[in-house]
Amino acid sequence: MDHSLFIKQYRDQNQLHIREGNGKVISIYPLERWNSSMGENWVILLFDLFQIRSVGGHFSEVALDIVDFASKPTIYHTEPNRLLPSGLADLKEIRFSLVREPNWKKLLFQISQPIIAQIGVETKADVETKLNFPLLGPNVKELYLGAKGDVKIIKG
Repeated sequence: MDHSLFIKQYRDQNQLHIREGNGKVISIYPLERWNSSMGENWVILLFDLFQIRSVGGHFSEVALDIVDFASKPTIYHTEPNRLLPSGLADLKEIRFSLVREPNWKKLLFQISQPIIAQIGVETKADVETKLNFPLLGPNVKELYLGAKGDVKIIKG
């Protein structure tokens, strides 16, 4: 994965469409670009545990531990932080994932902010990689994390 090319294109266009190893296109945007026409097919990508508080509402220590010690790619559902851009902050629930796969995590680290990823969008890819995107694997879990420590398995 040529991170420098990906980052340059992302910064120049304020978006990036990546064809990953499975042949699916992942479109990434800054949080401010979210709109309701994205439907349910999006997730906020994070590279560091500390970024969770910037996108999610209140988190218990139990919820943070669940995210920190998860061994498989997981998409979490939670209440949004009211400081998110308009639209996202008004939703009942947002989806986020802490990306641990080293190459994808490095890309997110170089972007240096949480981003919105739309997966499987029918669009032309700007760049390609042979690396599989971790949230497209068969072992992806989905959990709801509540502000009072409640946890609900959505997809196990």
